[in-house]
Amino acid sequence: MPLKTIRLELARTADHPEGSAEHGYEFIAPLTADGHLDLEEWRSQKASCTVRRFWRGEDEQTGRLVHRGKGWLFDYDADDSDDDEPIFRFDRHTLVEGEYISITEHDGEQRPFRVVSVR
Repeated sequence: MPLKTIRLELARTADHPEGSAEHGYEFIAPLTADGHLDLEEWRSQKASCTVRRFWRGEDEQTGRLVHRGKGWLFDYDADDSDDDEPIFRFDRHTLVEGEYISITEHDGEQRPFRVVSVR
């Protein structure tokens, strides 16, 4: 199954009532035909499953999409779990344009993101 590039952009928040294309994530992952993360395929291609966090006014961060225990997270430093960003019920989400995802960022804040592209 080919890997997909998924782009998430910040959805509406108090600080960004219209959302923001300047705050988000772009990551590479294997998806099932119905748009769910494919754990078995990820296991065989995890080295290719990268993430890029872009946030206006901050340095870009790069890391990996990781499955740990029962959940998924973005990890920017394999030796430090303080930077991990867990993704709420990521295994249950359908990654198709228009869907919403909640990510707990490394500052401890959970923020909503919208899937804006899957290619």
